[in-house]
Amino acid sequence: MTVAEGQDITLDGTLGRVVFKNDESSFTVARFETPGREQVTVVGELVGITEGLPLRLRGQWVEDRKFGRQFKISTYQLRSPETLIGIERFLAAAGIQGIGAEMAKRLVQKFGMDTLEIIDRKPERLTEVVGIGTARAKQLSAAFAEQRQMQDVMVFLHGIGVSPSLAPRIIKRYGRDAINIVRANPYRLAHEVRGIGFRTADAYAQKLGLARDAPERIEAGILHALETAAEDGHMHLPDETLIAQTAELLGIALELIAPRLGALEQRGHVVRESLGDRGPCTELPWAFEAEAEAATRLAELIRTPSRSSTLDVHAAIHAFEAVTAVQLAVQQRRAVEAALTDKCVVITGGPGVGKTTIVKAIVHLAKLMQRRVALGAPTGRAAKRLGEATSHEAMTIHRLLEYQPHENGFARGPENPLDADLLVIDEASMVDAQLFRAVMAALRPGSQLVLVGDVDQLPSVGAGSVLSDVIASEAATVIRLTEIFRQAAASKIVVSAHRINSGELPDLDTPAGAETDFFFIGRDDPEAARATIIELVSERIPTRFGFDPVTEVQVLAPMHRGELGTSALNSALQDKLNPAVPGGLELARGDRVFRRGDKVMQLKNDYDKSVFNGDIGVIAGIEGEKIVRVDFDGRIAVYERQELDQLIHAYAVSIHKSQGSEYPAVVIPLGTQHFMMLQRSLLYTAVTRGKRLVVIVGSKRAVQLAVRNADARQRFTWLAERVRVAVA
Repeated sequence: MTVAEGQDITLDGTLGRVVFKNDESSFTVARFETPGREQVTVVGELVGITEGLPLRLRGQWVEDRKFGRQFKISTYQLRSPETLIGIERFLAAAGIQGIGAEMAKRLVQKFGMDTLEIIDRKPERLTEVVGIGTARAKQLSAAFAEQRQMQDVMVFLHGIGVSPSLAPRIIKRYGRDAINIVRANPYRLAHEVRGIGFRTADAYAQKLGLARDAPERIEAGILHALETAAEDGHMHLPDETLIAQTAELLGIALELIAPRLGALEQRGHVVRESLGDRGPCTELPWAFEAEAEAATRLAELIRTPSRSSTLDVHAAIHAFEAVTAVQLAVQQRRAVEAALTDKCVVITGGPGVGKTTIVKAIVHLAKLMQRRVALGAPTGRAAKRLGEATSHEAMTIHRLLEYQPHENGFARGPENPLDADLLVIDEASMVDAQLFRAVMAALRPGSQLVLVGDVDQLPSVGAGSVLSDVIASEAATVIRLTEIFRQAAASKIVVSAHRINSGELPDLDTPAGAETDFFFIGRDDPEAARATIIELVSERIPTRFGFDPVTEVQVLAPMHRGELGTSALNSALQDKLNPAVPGGLELARGDRVFRRGDKVMQLKNDYDKSVFNGDIGVIAGIEGEKIVRVDFDGRIAVYERQELDQLIHAYAVSIHKSQGSEYPAVVIPLGTQHFMMLQRSLLYTAVTRGKRLVVIVGSKRAVQLAVRNADARQRFTWLAERVRVAVA
């Protein structure tokens, strides 16, 4: 070969022995036989291609320092074989059901160069070969056509940049129609194939030559903007905002957006309406349905009279105080009375104001009134704490409503409501709009609903602002707890949290040797701050306070990226607390390496394993290269290698992921490089996660910025307005 390196050329030939193939990326190293029988080494991604297939490769010659001269493949396509031996090898290698090496030889001996034509177009002639009857002839022809189509689809998808891991999903969804569907509208992939978003589909569209202002692209851009807004917590967007964001995303003129917005509305892909003084807005159908249905059912609940009771609530509260030796404060007593008499009650307040005591009293007295009580919380840890505090069974909301993972729905609903007269939801600030819709659908109109939570914490990870919207609707009885009890007031964690929530800077100065549960360690340099955090978690906190560095100390970071982000901190903490040891078992998945003893977090609900998003455990064992066993508070969950994407290291987790959880000791990195995330509710949420110790490490300036930023950016929701309209 005399072609210079770096020059694109075409090679025709047959794929020979595959030397290496990565099953995940399909990167292949193989021998390739050219027409002159010269064997060359080719490298590149070959999807759906097996040994013996005739190919046309396009690429460049490169000189590898270790392996010498190789042909680097950029694109490829299947060719029809041009010799008898080529046809025979093609049939034997193509993976066609019913055609092996022996049958391929017999077919070629009978039909020669016409073999492929006969299999494809004249399958009835296959009966001329001994051992092939009419039924088998049809099967062979159909299998041949199916195989060729699938190979064509794989090659087409590879040509527009589809990765080997995504191609099988597209084929599973569309089958032999994949080429026509993707050519006609590649943006369908973003909504119909898992793992493909708008930007990926847009890249495919550019490869296919779709115009930047094509209607399909504009409509996909609008939907992507709404989906992105939902990921940020919004239930809708004002049209002016939506049009501007879509135009910026697509790089096209504003005036091109509105007509496609109207087209999407006509086809039912979006809902457009105007409530209050916000002007015309657009939302996705699921968002409209979630708010509208929840509002209607909440209004029905409030209008339906509750069951009467002969119990003297005031006397019962006094009896509860006598039995438990707990003296309820005025606000607490009002909250208990409301929960036992009113249809929908919100009990909200910060740490140390007695929310847990109130819930205990509500459950105790409701049982005396012979009411059926159900307790739920958004996370497993919150549900466990609720059950321990009340001595009554508590569950995650998903378990309470009997979530059906394979149907992506709940068994409990209007046709099969909860068997409860009183439902108490704790950590209600974490409940998003879709989950609230499911809760309301499962409640009988004659029952009562009590939402308990801290409205000043971060809102739900999912879209919506349910707790604050129910309060704003003025349809519920709202009890705001403000009195900090004496025991809690002795905690600097509690005092600091309330100061932060009030927009005041907490006391960051701690005298040497002082007995306190809240510390600030100034470190303006990110590297110095990270070094201090590693030292605190691994040595200083365990030595002074006796906390286990893995199971009892939790680092909560505002962001994932950066020197003080969860990724960098997890890597450093793993190396310090659970380093690799010679001969030690570990299992790699992507850029993560899991070891026995690692602290990990579950990323999504897995009902088969009974582990849920946000659950933290410790790897109890690794078996070979395939199995990981994780201990979640005494319950062992087993993960196969391909399921490890559900786990991340959890020495450090995001503050958002910590919602609903409490930890004995919390360390919070806070630097000015977190500027975009420095919000009052974020810092407040982080501080309130610590039960016995909180340490902030970083910049005093960053703390000041967070406290001053009162989270002016509100979520676009209409639940409050919808409830007001429904109740009126």
